[in-house]
Amino acid sequence: MLYLNDQDIQAIGLEWADLVESAEATVRILDSGDYAQPVKPYLRYNHPQNRIIAMPAYVGGDVNAAGIKWISSFPDNIGAGLPRAHSVIILNDPHTGQPSAVLNSPLPSIVRTASISGLMIRHFMQARPLEEIQLGIIGWGPIGQHHFQMAMALYGDRIERIRIFDLRGADLSGIPPCYRDRIEVAETWADVYLKSNIFITCTVSDHRYIDLPPAKGCLLLNVSLRDYKPEAVASVKAVIVDDWDEVCRENTDIERLHLEQGLTRTGTRKISDVVCRSGLTEFAEDEPVFFCPMGMAVFDIATAVYYVKKAREKGIGTELE
Repeated sequence: MLYLNDQDIQAIGLEWADLVESAEATVRILDSGDYAQPVKPYLRYNHPQNRIIAMPAYVGGDVNAAGIKWISSFPDNIGAGLPRAHSVIILNDPHTGQPSAVLNSPLPSIVRTASISGLMIRHFMQARPLEEIQLGIIGWGPIGQHHFQMAMALYGDRIERIRIFDLRGADLSGIPPCYRDRIEVAETWADVYLKSNIFITCTVSDHRYIDLPPAKGCLLLNVSLRDYKPEAVASVKAVIVDDWDEVCRENTDIERLHLEQGLTRTGTRKISDVVCRSGLTEFAEDEPVFFCPMGMAVFDIATAVYYVKKAREKGIGTELE
């Protein structure tokens, strides 16, 4: 069994183009039906805001692996100087069930999240080519910073301005100097929201705060899922989800839209519709696109397989017997 820790994953590195390709290939496997993925349970005890989530899946096709991600989210960790999330992925041989790899690192989960956003940006740009991207990011933790890295790696030549807002401030010391003149740390979330044509929420907010309608034709990547008041996005027609059954629960913005504004499954499109059937082209170009991904285990398994293959090619990791 191959064991990969955080340092191993960092040593393998981030090839964002390859990671987005892996995500797209997984969506096509998903669309073919060659997968298994039960709805993930949430384990809660003592303090309701804390949760540990079990995410099992089998992915067929070229991925051909089964496994589970076990990820905790404890928001108060940040105040204690600890990471909010901890994640372990176990891969199993799909034929024998034997454990074949363990990835003990939060990075594959973070990378999976940013890769799916990168995939949505790719198909948004294919449907609506933007000469200049005004990129906005709310929340400058690990998820927000990796979204920045992904966007600059894939679309840096088209990104005119990057606006960032975080209640705790944004440390830009790790940003390459060549990007500094394009970055602005905003004073309010609205300064970012109203000036972005690609807008990403990556927060751990405990309340909804976005109460303004989105700009025409923009892409809203609602990564953190609990930032929009329902009335702000109630009129948006292009609502995209990864999986309705997963995302319409746990007090997400989609669930609030369902309960308070009457949004239904048939009023949304799936990521597979966007990737496999050019689903964004059915909407007018000035219609905002609202993408709400709960996070699917199939993508975690595929990302883990990607890193295990890279580790074996590079001789990285520890073989356990």
